[in-house]
Amino acid sequence: MPRRPERPAVAGGSLAAMRDRGVISEVRAGAAGTARQGPSAGAAPRSPLLLLGAVCAAFALVHLALVAPGLGLGWDESVYVSQVSPQAPAAFFSAPRARGITYLVAPVTALTTSTAALRVYMAVLAGCGLFLALWAWRRLLPAPVLGVAGGLFAGLWITMFYASQAMPNLWVAYGALASVGCFLRAARDPGDRWAPAGLAAAVAFAALMRPTDAVWLALPLAAASVVLKARRRVLLLVALAVGLAVGCAQWVVEAYVSYGGLAARLDRASEIQGRLGWYFSVDDHARALGGRTLCRPCNVPWRHPAAALWFFALPLLVAAGVRAAVRARRHRTELVVATVVGTALAAPYLFTVGYAAPRFLLPAYALLALPVAYGLLRACRPRPRGRRIVIGMVAVALVAHLAIQYQLVASTADRVRRDTADLGRVAAELHALGVRPPCVVSGTESIRVAFRAGCASRQPYGPNKSTTPEELVATALRQPVAILVSDGAQPPSYARAWPSHPLPDLGNRTALRAYVSGAGGPGRR
Repeated sequence: MPRRPERPAVAGGSLAAMRDRGVISEVRAGAAGTARQGPSAGAAPRSPLLLLGAVCAAFALVHLALVAPGLGLGWDESVYVSQVSPQAPAAFFSAPRARGITYLVAPVTALTTSTAALRVYMAVLAGCGLFLALWAWRRLLPAPVLGVAGGLFAGLWITMFYASQAMPNLWVAYGALASVGCFLRAARDPGDRWAPAGLAAAVAFAALMRPTDAVWLALPLAAASVVLKARRRVLLLVALAVGLAVGCAQWVVEAYVSYGGLAARLDRASEIQGRLGWYFSVDDHARALGGRTLCRPCNVPWRHPAAALWFFALPLLVAAGVRAAVRARRHRTELVVATVVGTALAAPYLFTVGYAAPRFLLPAYALLALPVAYGLLRACRPRPRGRRIVIGMVAVALVAHLAIQYQLVASTADRVRRDTADLGRVAAELHALGVRPPCVVSGTESIRVAFRAGCASRQPYGPNKSTTPEELVATALRQPVAILVSDGAQPPSYARAWPSHPLPDLGNRTALRAYVSGAGGPGRR
């Protein structure tokens, strides 16, 4: 290894520059290099099994105890789960969506329609998924770094909130974390036979969940495979290509079968997301961290600035971690590649999408947690003076951070629980009005209400358009059709003659009214 002082690599730097500085050349050191380096960022036990197992088990248990109870299915969850659940007909599956998360929930939905069972199943899988993703790094970074990184990622309110939800973003994060770990292992150790297969499998898994995210994952890894001074460059590129092709295959085939081709599906997906282009959404994501699951449009007051302090500190903490690794001449390649890939995964959502949802950045947070954890542990390493002060400052900052995250996840979960109860009352009222399966619900909040009522959700307009007004009228002659409108709003012309019924309030939002076709009615059984 060269002994000259080196400048730290940063997330926005080019991979070629990293090679010139000698950062990437570490990849040839092999697995034995890590063992020779001695303790780094904390004394690592021989196996991280117990530490990582404890972190991941705590993650799942805390979620099951504090978040999951009473948490009903959200809008997107209802779409994904309805594809395989016998509870209701499948909701319209719009162009941007992928079916990976549907496959993941299929085993439990085949056995029961219980939301509680689904939550337990997904929470256990989330804990196991985090463990496997971190386990891929066990030969690359010390166990304390992996344990702290896992704890930091799991401690975010976003991660904790989505742990048991049928949503793809957390699983893309696991796939991304495992992909980068397997990539680095395959690049540095020709004797690691399983790493290339793990790389292909992890990329395929991420692509199955969200194909576009997988592309942004594979691109920087492909660039790194060209720059790295590794003997397995071709094998790395093949593994990336195979994983991406296998994972995206179903989505591409569906594009030609149902959307008129790949270009047409991508165009429709862009349209549904407000047309992808140049946007500056960093401030939108900061606002959304105050407990919003979706900020669209995001022209709202920034009510909780403290909730985003860690978001603005993240680039500095990542840079500090990478700098510490470069100065220590240990784990430089691992942290630089993790930082570059994490930045690549965040960039599309920060600069090409005109709205924000905190879950979009989960894959980036999972990777960026590694340099942050490394930097924090290096800051707390033994030193002649000031160690206790530094440890105390880090501990206070972490406790304050976790307290804010807990408050946010608790308030967000409480809001969803209230929605769950309100929507349940709306579905029960529709049943009392004779809207029972087979039936159709359209209009405001139709997807969530329809799934709870056991009805099909159909929209004649908007991004979820799946029928026409004429088809709804024809359906109303055979089975109950309920059109939900906000109280005070006018129903569509074809439903104005249908009987109108008030529905229970949806919390602080505008109450709903249901216009029910003649095929329904209180007397229907």
